[in-house]
Amino acid sequence: MNPIQLFDTASSSYTYVLFDTTTRDAIIIDPVDTQLERDLQVLRDYGLRLVLALETHAHADHITSAGLLAELAGAKTAAPVYCGISTAAVQLKDGDTLSFGAEQIRALHTPGHTAGSMCFVWRDHVFSGDTLLINGCGRTDFQSGSAAALYHSLTQVLFKLPDDTTVWPGHDYQGKTSSTIGAEKAGNARVAGKTEQEFIAIMDALQLPPPKRIAEAVPANLKGGLRHDAPPANSLQVQSATGYAGDISAALAWAWVQSGEAVLVDVRSDAERAWVGFVPDAPAVAWKQWPGMVSNPNFDAELLAAVPAGKKVALLCRSGVRSIAAAKRATELGLEAYNILEGFEGDPDTHAHRGHLGGWRRHGLPWRQS
Repeated sequence: MNPIQLFDTASSSYTYVLFDTTTRDAIIIDPVDTQLERDLQVLRDYGLRLVLALETHAHADHITSAGLLAELAGAKTAAPVYCGISTAAVQLKDGDTLSFGAEQIRALHTPGHTAGSMCFVWRDHVFSGDTLLINGCGRTDFQSGSAAALYHSLTQVLFKLPDDTTVWPGHDYQGKTSSTIGAEKAGNARVAGKTEQEFIAIMDALQLPPPKRIAEAVPANLKGGLRHDAPPANSLQVQSATGYAGDISAALAWAWVQSGEAVLVDVRSDAERAWVGFVPDAPAVAWKQWPGMVSNPNFDAELLAAVPAGKKVALLCRSGVRSIAAAKRATELGLEAYNILEGFEGDPDTHAHRGHLGGWRRHGLPWRQS
């Protein structure tokens, strides 16, 4: 069985979906934020439950959707421990294995492109990220790169895999989709037949321009791709948005509720409201429910019943991700819908804890706990 291979044209990046054919539990490797809707549709089309979103490293050319997939699909995020992606729920070390259904995938620490880079081995496949490309390899001239370390990772780690192992790269710029370890050992232009010093000389001579999005991509990817660009906590300005009326601060949402202009609707799951807290008198209309983040089939009817004619609706979730999806759907239903930035708990901090970097509770607005 081969993985589902998906391609992002803007960054020439590959994303991979693997799944257990019995349980339909799935993982995704190196998802891209601009392809979120595509990836969610793939999960729906195949009837899959996403349990893990994996990163091979902190990317410099695109922003990951791992954090979004954690909110929208219920996945756990996993990343190499030495990449500094501190918000990932699972910090991977060399040799760690992850399960999805009866399937397992194994992490290999392959530094060089970055100090923390990893490849993942599943059955007779290896997902090589930016470490090994088809007839090439990742660059080593920035972001903790090391040509010497990459040479070791290629020759002493990846090339020790069986020759018939299929190589699925993180990028390709010439339309190629896969290779094999045997083919790369024999013919890779950068490393095949080269000494370490020859390889280092080749890498040092590349003189490549920096990735166009490095300044925004790396900081965002160190936080799982979550970037809300929230206004000050007390901002009373509406930020423009695509697909719904706009993004607003918690302070503006509360002002609208107090004046009677809007209804605040909490789209978190019943479990989140019960354990984490809730806003008094706010109607609860779950976008998805635990376990498994299953879509609420009654969302449309419940939302329309909760919002009187002529009123705006301000939608609240955990961190301002699910509420965007809900706001887009509310707009399709004919409502003037707004997303509350930062949500109830805000973004995770460097210890992956929520509640310290903003959110409804942090800003001191009314809430209670069961």
